[in-house]
Amino acid sequence: MHYNSYIYIYRVSNSQQGHKGWPLSVLHSSPDIENITELLKTGPYGKCVYDCDNDVMSNQVVNMQFKNGATANMTMIAFTEAICDRKVTVFGTKGELQCHGAGHSLVLYDFTRGDHDRIDTTAKMMKGLSGHGGADFYCMDSFVEAVVQNDPEKIRTGPDETLYSHMLVFAAEKARKENKVVSMSPDGTFT
Repeated sequence: MHYNSYIYIYRVSNSQQGHKGWPLSVLHSSPDIENITELLKTGPYGKCVYDCDNDVMSNQVVNMQFKNGATANMTMIAFTEAICDRKVTVFGTKGELQCHGAGHSLVLYDFTRGDHDRIDTTAKMMKGLSGHGGADFYCMDSFVEAVVQNDPEKIRTGPDETLYSHMLVFAAEKARKENKVVSMSPDGTFT
């Protein structure tokens, strides 16, 4: 067990700065030095990750090819300076769109003009709902807007799209564990 090094890291980097958010909020709803110390001593979070039963990859690349021939790849990296930050780049024939995490601007590079357009996404998002790259906020924002305006079109995705996107994750995990290419059908099943 590497409990002592975890306590030291917590005390120096988080406690003295009054940090109470992620990842400490996962351990306790109101983290302080006493309850975090106790949880690290007695629970699984004080245990070395290599001594646990977790088999999740610390670095995974998923390559996808869609029915129409389009391709996409997703890289998940556990250990980065930007904790839980999502970086999305979409490449097209006329330009490139980038977004680097919740609360950052979208940047569109136009190949024909050779310049950048910035779209500010920071003004609307509330800090308390910035999880999942801002998706938590925008999901709730769309729902509230749909109810207030009595317009279900404001909700851009439904349960089918949500289920399908989660099935993609399960297919990627199957491919990783079985070291093979996995095909998904339109109904979300995969082989």
